Amino acid sequence: MDATREAAETLEELQSRHRKELKELQGRITSKKKNATKKTRKGVNEECADMERRLREKQEGEVVAATMTATSAGDRSGPDPDDDDDDDDDDEKDSQNKSRLERIEDKVGGELEKAAQKLHISSPPSPPAKATATATNGDGTGRAGAGAGAGAGAGAGAGAGAGGTGKKRNRQKERLARRAAEQEEAAERAEEEASHMTDNRAREGEYMAKMFGTYGLVEKEIDPDGHCLFSAVADQLGQHGIPLDASPPSPPPPSPQSTPSPAGAGAGAVPGATPAYKVVRRAAVEYMASHADDFSPFLDEDLDTYLGKMRDTAEWGGQMELTALARRYGVEIRVVQDGRMERIGEGEGVETTLWLAYYRHGYGLGEHYNSLRRK
Repeated sequence: MDATREAAETLEELQSRHRKELKELQGRITSKKKNATKKTRKGVNEECADMERRLREKQEGEVVAATMTATSAGDRSGPDPDDDDDDDDDDEKDSQNKSRLERIEDKVGGELEKAAQKLHISSPPSPPAKATATATNGDGTGRAGAGAGAGAGAGAGAGAGAGGTGKKRNRQKERLARRAAEQEEAAERAEEEASHMTDNRAREGEYMAKMFGTYGLVEKEIDPDGHCLFSAVADQLGQHGIPLDASPPSPPPPSPQSTPSPAGAGAGAVPGATPAYKVVRRAAVEYMASHADDFSPFLDEDLDTYLGKMRDTAEWGGQMELTALARRYGVEIRVVQDGRMERIGEGEGVETTLWLAYYRHGYGLGEHYNSLRRK
């Protein structure tokens, strides 16, 4: 087996190993992106791009080194430097060697490009390996022809190198242009899809504003801290002068000049005492505990465990808590939300109505309640 055949087999083995390395890198990158969070996604993408760039640089360096080795081996197996062959024979061999080398490099470059495109990662420009290899081939050819004449051999080698470089396509620029076009097309598709999506937040806001105007209500913003339902109910109770405490002392008869309690405080709240939302939370929990049969069937967990979280944490309240509060305070609660208005505690002979606004899309944390006061 001659030296050129051995070099070709070495390049084939190198291509196989490169494909295996790219496949392993693709698996690692896929795993990293799958496990990335919203906060770490940018760093993970940069890390993956850097990993892919380093691997490409390493593999291209190995291809260049292997190609140079193949060229050197072909020179050593060729005719003796002292041979008296004419310049035409040297030029023909130079052309054959260069064509064979270009075919090998094109095959290697094509395999690397196909594998890299599967990763969907934009890689930075890399040094043109083929130009370097061709230039080396030209110098080597010039040395090989030194026996026939120093001037003629050097001229033939330089001409082969320069001619090869001028005819080559700039594959790196073509790849970058193709990827830029793909990214632009993807951005246009995403923009078009977004233009057809329903703006739930805007639609919800329009409906709520319409309902507020119909019933003569103005919105009182409540902090979105997990206690919003209880804070909104406390604000409404305060507007109607209803005591918050589950066991309030008997108040003296109100004088004609009495006025409602400060907004959000509730008639039973005392400055510096327990926050109003905690009093309302406790009232809801105590009512649900004393009427367990009315609420436990709707829970997926033990009632005591649920009530403990509802009493001691910022657990969000919902339909059951509103029902308990409507019964505990003897009021009707009307909840204005997107598309409808829900009544809780209706038809039980109550005279006081509390108004709440319920949002699903208007706040970043999710569901939220505000208090609605009369204008």
